[in-house]
Amino acid sequence: MTPRQVPGLQFTPIRGERQTVARSTGARVTDVLVLCYHAVSPTWGATLSVTPEALEAQLAKLLRAGWRGTTFREAVLNPPWTRTLAVTFDDAFLSVLNLARLILSRLGLPGTVFVPTAFASQRQRLRWSGIEQWLETRDAPELDCMSWNDLATLVDEGWEVASHSRSHPRLTGLDDHALRFELEESRRECAECLGVPCDTLAYPYGDADDRVAEFARAAGYTAAATLSSSLRNAGAHLWPRVGIYHDDPMWRFRLKVNPTIRRLRAHRMWPAHE
Repeated sequence: MTPRQVPGLQFTPIRGERQTVARSTGARVTDVLVLCYHAVSPTWGATLSVTPEALEAQLAKLLRAGWRGTTFREAVLNPPWTRTLAVTFDDAFLSVLNLARLILSRLGLPGTVFVPTAFASQRQRLRWSGIEQWLETRDAPELDCMSWNDLATLVDEGWEVASHSRSHPRLTGLDDHALRFELEESRRECAECLGVPCDTLAYPYGDADDRVAEFARAAGYTAAATLSSSLRNAGAHLWPRVGIYHDDPMWRFRLKVNPTIRRLRAHRMWPAHE
């Protein structure tokens, strides 16, 4: 099944890069909301994990409020709806295939997965600073990464699969040579292993600056996602996302997606990092 054949979804051809969160076409103003999730688990208590019940309730609430879903690339470059929603998942946790995929399918939503390509040759266990403490616990299987075959299944069902670098380093700390390698090689691996172009990226840890964004642009990415407390829109290569975590009850989720709160978080005076 191709992206244009997913039931209940429509995809508009890309016409060019859009670099504003809201755009006006006559009387129409388009709001773009990009959510960032990671793992999905009924039992794992990690900050990066949400329960299947929470994920479904959160997304269903947005749909009832009039939001309509598309991929990250489409949401940034050519948002097709007045309220355009993109649901993204960083790190390519296997639980996204096993649990989130079914939930989004029921709701008629596509998803976007950003994969650290060095871990996708087979179902390898993810390991880097910030998640390594789980490797020696009974929850270690929660760190399993999707394989290229798993990711290809999502592509066939209309999902977007894109780069999360190769090895998940903090890109702002790399020299130019290492930064270029992480960006260019991961893009090449995605395209080669999935047979579809890869031109979007999520920065590991959500961390990027103007230098990293320029390297991403030079590597061929047309859009790239950040993740911080600030939702200031700095263009398609520093696109802000709203992070959703284990300890976000519904009242906090409602605040995070509220247009007024998001406008406040887009103000330049808001702290830059969570």
